[in-house]
Amino acid sequence: MSVFQTYLQLGFLHICTPRAADHLTFLLALCAPYVLNDWRRVLALVTSFTVGHSLTLALATLGVVNFSPAVIEALIPVTIMVTALLNMRGAGRLITRRTPVFAAVPNVLALVFGLVHGLGFSSYLRALLGANSRPVEELFAFNVGVEMGQVLIVSVILLLGAVLLGSLRVARRDWLLTTSGAALGIATVLLVQQLWP
Repeated sequence: MSVFQTYLQLGFLHICTPRAADHLTFLLALCAPYVLNDWRRVLALVTSFTVGHSLTLALATLGVVNFSPAVIEALIPVTIMVTALLNMRGAGRLITRRTPVFAAVPNVLALVFGLVHGLGFSSYLRALLGANSRPVEELFAFNVGVEMGQVLIVSVILLLGAVLLGSLRVARRDWLLTTSGAALGIATVLLVQQLWP
């Protein structure tokens, strides 16, 4: 297997694993307000998130910026908690209109959260690379792999929502509150684990 394929696979598996509970939970919270027909809005949000984490993933992996891994690992659950709370706060709007709750929040917020998550990815990637100081191909392949994983997870969330909302007639507000509540609970546990290991 080529270097590109190896790091592509590593990036994909890094997001599509139970060990990536923090990133998976963030994607759940990010997609919770949306239905399948909102895929363009979801794509815009995920793209904003991608731009943010791609930037910090590159800068941190190449050694341009330095950060405290402990601080970043604590901030990641906070991004999930903020997203979930915004969802829950706006759940009442779903009764009167079908506009996604997160549409009221600028994509800048998703981009900023992406910056934090990219720093989290970089710790893992730097550990893999070791002494390789300019891993441009590896960095690109890993990032593409992460994006492939994210697209898969987002697709699963939207399809699951479509089944529950369409076939099983679950109320959209109930879906939003349940998924956001679950994300908030998981993020709280993750934050406590980081602060009091």
